[in-house]
Amino acid sequence: MGRPSKSQRQRRERAAAQLRAQQDFGSVPHSFVFLRGRGGRSLRLLVADMRRVLEPFTARALRVRKSNSLKDFVAVAGPLGVTHFLVFSKSESSINLKLFRLPGGPTLTFKVVEYSLLRDVVSALRRHRMHEQQFRHPPLLVLSSFGLPQSHIRLMASTFQNLLPSINVHRVNLNTIKRCLLISYDAETELLHLRHYSIKVVPVGVSRGLKKLLQEKFPNLSRLEDISELLVKDLNLSESEAEQDGPHNVTELPQAYAGRGNAKAQQSAVRLTEIGPRLTLQLNKVEEGLAQGNVLYHSFIHKPEPELRALLARREAKLQLRAERRQRQEENVERKRQQRQQQRERSLQGMRRKQQRDEDGDSGAEDPGAPEQDAAHEEEESDAEHYRREVGEEPDQDLFPSRTKRKRLPLGPARLRKRRRRIPLEHPMEHPMEHPTEHPTASNPHPPHRTRRKRKLLPKGKTRFQRPGCARKGKR
Repeated sequence: MGRPSKSQRQRRERAAAQLRAQQDFGSVPHSFVFLRGRGGRSLRLLVADMRRVLEPFTARALRVRKSNSLKDFVAVAGPLGVTHFLVFSKSESSINLKLFRLPGGPTLTFKVVEYSLLRDVVSALRRHRMHEQQFRHPPLLVLSSFGLPQSHIRLMASTFQNLLPSINVHRVNLNTIKRCLLISYDAETELLHLRHYSIKVVPVGVSRGLKKLLQEKFPNLSRLEDISELLVKDLNLSESEAEQDGPHNVTELPQAYAGRGNAKAQQSAVRLTEIGPRLTLQLNKVEEGLAQGNVLYHSFIHKPEPELRALLARREAKLQLRAERRQRQEENVERKRQQRQQQRERSLQGMRRKQQRDEDGDSGAEDPGAPEQDAAHEEEESDAEHYRREVGEEPDQDLFPSRTKRKRLPLGPARLRKRRRRIPLEHPMEHPMEHPTEHPTASNPHPPHRTRRKRKLLPKGKTRFQRPGCARKGKR
């Protein structure tokens, strides 16, 4: 039997759910993480780990060519809804990270002081908790020690907050929170520490043996005298890596969470396991725009207030001059367009007047621009009359040939012309080979015969060009 058809109500609900999913997906921030220049294998792995952290709202399989520039990424960012760029680069002295906020900036430049890859962090754990379902939802962002009054610190905090989707604490589903991204700021060293954790929730208030039963793990009962000891006593049943739960991580769940024993309004412990990568960053510079605006903050260069005002005034003058030039250029373009339009209208008017004259019968009027056709004829007649007057005879026809123009050949490849037959001359040369054929007479019984040179036969399909325009194909 085939699949039963859906009702109209089911189809309508499915279409509404798809529309909501598309709207939710388009309203959250998206990011590109890529490498510029040569970075080496470790830096490429770090780029892949950062894409893993920002999933699912990042381009996991983004491919970058050497010929791609920043303008190429900006051009495709708008249609795709990308709001942030994380660009890694490597110089001779350090590794840098630039965080771009699209479309108008600002741009934050960090120096990567230290980093550890995801595989390094996981290999150091005795038992890690990381699976593919954790990366179906974005991580929970936690900012620590960003409440200082400095402007660049507040700008960093707002940039990191906008990097990931915001949550509504009253409507959030706890089952979608599987990871945590912690960014802490150290005011003494002015360094940022980035850590990535996996979240696990376990019930508290029960013994470890009962926990194992809840997790479908059967403990070793050989040392127990009664089954009640499993529920009452807290025995060390090979749980060497158990965390010590306390007030710092125990909370009451507002709703049921995935896992056995995590019911609503029950006490559960939240445990974090680091899954990497680790990053230690230092803020170097904050700029307006996409890495081409005013420098709002610099960690190494501190300029006094008068110098900053002078720089701003100089930049304003430069921007004003650029705007004036652009306006002048637009005015020139508009003026030239109007001139071309006027010239086109005048040409059309002239064409209409000429067409009107032709229709009124004025086409037979003398054209002042026509070439003089009788000039050559008059010159020819004057030479012939002068010869008759001086010599008293009629000039030969070849003495004053008619000045006729040569007929122009049509454009294109030259056509093959037929070979003309040679006409024997009236006065042949004395060479015996060139005498015409004579009939034998009594005085000359053996007249000289003209010998014809035998022509060499060409192979089939070959052509011999004797002179331009004359060719002969071969015979069998």
